[in-house]
Amino acid sequence: MHRLTSARALAAACGSLVLAGSLTACGGDSAASDAKEVTVYSADGLKGENGDGWYDQVFKDFEKKTGIKVNYVEGGSGEMVQRAVREKSNTQADVIITLPPFIQQADEKGLLQAYKPKGSEEVDGANKAADGKWTAVVNNYFGFIYNKKELAGGKAPKTWEDLTDSTYKNKVQYSTPGVAGDGTAVLIKAMHDFGGKKPALDYLKKLQSNNVGPSASTGKLAPKVDKGELLAANGDVQMNYAQSKDMPNLGIWFPATEKDPGKPTTFALPYAAGLVNKAPHSANAKKFLDYLLGQKAQQQVSEVGGGFAARKDIKATDENAVALDKLMDGVDVFEPDWDDISENLPSYVEDWKSATGS
Repeated sequence: MHRLTSARALAAACGSLVLAGSLTACGGDSAASDAKEVTVYSADGLKGENGDGWYDQVFKDFEKKTGIKVNYVEGGSGEMVQRAVREKSNTQADVIITLPPFIQQADEKGLLQAYKPKGSEEVDGANKAADGKWTAVVNNYFGFIYNKKELAGGKAPKTWEDLTDSTYKNKVQYSTPGVAGDGTAVLIKAMHDFGGKKPALDYLKKLQSNNVGPSASTGKLAPKVDKGELLAANGDVQMNYAQSKDMPNLGIWFPATEKDPGKPTTFALPYAAGLVNKAPHSANAKKFLDYLLGQKAQQQVSEVGGGFAARKDIKATDENAVALDKLMDGVDVFEPDWDDISENLPSYVEDWKSATGS
């Protein structure tokens, strides 16, 4: 997923890395290890467009508590993993935070080292690696959005097949599988809902007649839906719920199929964090991961970020938490086979490209 990013170039001595703040040293030297900073590579969605997101709050609180500045790099989940791979000989990132299956891919590519943050014992086993290579810091669910104003009066979409209607001609868009976490989720959910890869790809091929084309940025789709440039797009619950505060026409929904229209489905799509192997600021990174899973930051996941706490002992009762529970009521949550998806994602993406001509 690639959403809105605020960045400026790093000095030439550190290469072409783009950061929201300047690095004082390149990966691995003594100056870097002593610096009061930590560099985070993250999938987008947790930083507010107006500086009011969960990341905005926890970065500020973490720096105030520890004196450690957070240098933030944002992009699609796949993009962040690819960047870290390119930099393996001169590691820049200390922490990487992505959606599945890209966190699993980061581990498979040797990017992560084991570290179990304080509080990770309260994270459900399905949302963390048994060997401590990664753990969820914010729970989330895949979803779609639609324009409530243009599709009022019972016109709101309910099934995948609704999106192939002529009403949606050039009014549907979804982010790119294999690049964006939410875009990859479109393919995963379609394969689940339609009962396999072939029927899913048959459907997505048919959807192309209404699709305006792949998008590298999931976050940029929401403003288009809110303005009516699009009628429907993909997203995720946490990001879209937070965006809906400033975009009143956004409605969140979970597609069902015509075969079973009363059974909308989704799956968990958590933001998962790992300590980068050979991190230049390893000690700072561990403090940062501990902070993300601390009770204060986890309580703020719903209060500030409009998401779901990763720790199961956090019982959020704020206004956002109540609204999110209501939104998820009646939606069937399935669990993808992440090992299979991680292993076969390249072939799934190639098959999607072939079927859709993307």
